[in-house]
Amino acid sequence: MRENSQDKAEKGNSQDKAERILSIFTRLRQGKVVNKMEFSQLYGVSPRTIQRDIADVQCFLQNQGNETGETQEIVFDRKAGGYRLETRHRKYLNAKEILALSKVLLESRALMKSEMFPIINSLIGLCSDDAGGKEIKESLNNEMHHYVELHHGKELVDRLWVLESAVREQKYIEITYTKLKKKETVKRKVKPVGVMFSEFYFYLTAYIEGIDKQTAFQNPDDIFPTIYRVDRLENIEILDEHFSIPYSERFEEGEFRKRIQFMYGGRLRRIKFKYTGNSLDSILDRLPTAEIVKEEEGGVVIKAEVFGDGVDMWLRSQGDDIVVE
Repeated sequence: MRENSQDKAEKGNSQDKAERILSIFTRLRQGKVVNKMEFSQLYGVSPRTIQRDIADVQCFLQNQGNETGETQEIVFDRKAGGYRLETRHRKYLNAKEILALSKVLLESRALMKSEMFPIINSLIGLCSDDAGGKEIKESLNNEMHHYVELHHGKELVDRLWVLESAVREQKYIEITYTKLKKKETVKRKVKPVGVMFSEFYFYLTAYIEGIDKQTAFQNPDDIFPTIYRVDRLENIEILDEHFSIPYSERFEEGEFRKRIQFMYGGRLRRIKFKYTGNSLDSILDRLPTAEIVKEEEGGVVIKAEVFGDGVDMWLRSQGDDIVVE
């Protein structure tokens, strides 16, 4: 099929733009100055077009900075008569960032005061602005004063590090775990594959070794890891024994996390329901795999993938706003 003249023009314009942007980016990375008038004459476009190209490069650099923590900004140098690239490596957090992080940490209630407060104070100590640090302390004083610890009363930072090390080094661990039901204590040899956090608690995800799935599991065919609340681990022993999981079969915390919102094990399920409430965003945020199937009078039909039965309690908690199909 032949290209028509409009297709050819659009393709040519796209190639020209890509060439201009790459040329601008290369020149800036070499530490050279980009003169807007010079580039407009070189490529036969208006200075305004070059200005838009520079803005596109700045947008790209900003996105890269979000990944690397390195701030790169295109600034106009009046003396040099053009634009140049400034690179700054950030060593400190600013007051606004520290305040936001501290608010999230305090709201999580994930740690005891003995661990949470030193972390908050260390963050404040990283503030690049002394006056800003003082303002943060004043802003957080009331929340820290009324901070309510979780009932388990256990410090977790050290054991989280131990567990993450075992995951990273692919070492078997032996755990003694107190189950939630009947407070029964069990001993397990497991392959640890991830440490996660959800709604107040940290969890270890691991595959159990040497267990009869037919008698121990509700779903013997379950291929996903078992979930253990870290504060319920009474004993953790790192064994001098390694395991190996092929790269193609590696456990991906991010993908698993999107489907297990309620930290209950079980089968992978597909649910479908109609939502008639006023806060659709809160539903979509709660279930990262949620997709809107259709919008109809009085509500929205949504489908999602989730693990286990924990979602059933959440669905019931929404009252008349959710009707399961």
